Amino acid sequence: MDPAALADVVRTLTALPELHSIMVLRHGHVIAEGWAAPFASDRLHELFSLSKSVTATAVGFAVADGLFDVDDLVLDLLGDRAPENPGDHLRRMRVRHLLTMTTGHDTDPSLAVFPTGGDWVGEFLRQPVEHEPGTHFVYNSAATYVLSALVQQVTGQRLLEYLRTRLFEPLGIEDATWEQSPTGVDTGGFGLSATTEDIAAIGLLYLQDGVWEGRQLLPDGWAAEATRLHVPNGDDPENDWAQGYGYQFWRCRPANSWRGDGAFGQYIVGLPEQDVVVAMTSGRQEMHEYLQVLWDRLLPGLADEPSPPTAHGDLDAAIAAMRLDPPTGEPTSPTGSRLSGRTITFPPNPGGLRSAVLEVGADHDRLTVEVGDQRIEGVVGRVDPVAGTATAGRGSPTLLRGSFRRREPEDVLVSGAWPTPDTYVLTFRFVESPFCLTATATVDGDAVTVTLSWNASFGPPTLPPIAGVAA
Repeated sequence: MDPAALADVVRTLTALPELHSIMVLRHGHVIAEGWAAPFASDRLHELFSLSKSVTATAVGFAVADGLFDVDDLVLDLLGDRAPENPGDHLRRMRVRHLLTMTTGHDTDPSLAVFPTGGDWVGEFLRQPVEHEPGTHFVYNSAATYVLSALVQQVTGQRLLEYLRTRLFEPLGIEDATWEQSPTGVDTGGFGLSATTEDIAAIGLLYLQDGVWEGRQLLPDGWAAEATRLHVPNGDDPENDWAQGYGYQFWRCRPANSWRGDGAFGQYIVGLPEQDVVVAMTSGRQEMHEYLQVLWDRLLPGLADEPSPPTAHGDLDAAIAAMRLDPPTGEPTSPTGSRLSGRTITFPPNPGGLRSAVLEVGADHDRLTVEVGDQRIEGVVGRVDPVAGTATAGRGSPTLLRGSFRRREPEDVLVSGAWPTPDTYVLTFRFVESPFCLTATATVDGDAVTVTLSWNASFGPPTLPPIAGVAA
């Protein structure tokens, strides 16, 4: 591998906002790894739908254990939670249809299933199934949740526990966490948090046909079966989301390649013909651009000829430059001193922001915010970020929820600066997730206008400006 090409990959990815980490492995060895501060090798990172590939791994173990088969009918396994008169399409739905996102639903039923707050499996089975299973691809996180519930039903263990001795401990994965449904089932299609090295190890295991340190860790043949093309899902040759789907793995444009894929750029990419695995975490809305960098810049640099040792310095420098610093500016402002301790009130707004009080200190500020029915107090670093925790659960107002956050409390780094005398910028970086919230307050006399924006979001990334008045 040409280290100059690797350096080019890292620099190009870093130039795209919000690369959090990258690991590149070839022939089973790590050839490049880096984390953009404040992210670090020992921090967990929320993986979103990359969780699906791990759920499929649990299914593979359960099938090998003889607990069920991919061709078993879903209602034969979960019929006690079915509607009273299930339709013919639902009756013909099999486990493999859950794995391949071909359950027969015309549109993704997840938004109808997950907000119910009760039995998600029962709600899934009550959704209309308009197509013959196996004939219509629709990306469907609720289907993956049903796989998780099925594994828990037949094993008596959460996915996290069932995989601990079979997968996590052999790979050295120690601290992974998984969110749960209201009924105590790991969410399956999302909710797994792990380190970059953890997901790189899973990718390498699949690239090596399930063999780890000479031992057949995955069931024989499962890696090839899970990552191969099972169903088509589009006809655009330039779209990595239209190259087909396996068992909770996507196919990619390069020949025989595959990936595990989570929202905002959480990736395991397997390139079997080049014997390469790439693991990435990030927080970018336009996540396809990361893959394009790999195809355009990584693939041409793959060569078996030795590279000169002098080329490694360029790679080291590119990795050392990976940082995600908060906005810069003056640590103090006369405007900040004038507003210090005064209550800024806001009319009703989509963010649920009711009031804010900024107390200016010698080397840090203190911020008190009322959002919805919550009162939140925290310290704001004016030179270096201040570490704290934040509650941003599913029921929280839009301001805190961002991209439908589910984990709480979360580690957050809070920073504040005055890029101009009358503009105060606050950043809240959730360092175990893809998200960073930026609040920009523009002051004109006693009028304060706040704009809230997320680097990435399932909903609108920026809310309309909120105009308030300082009393």
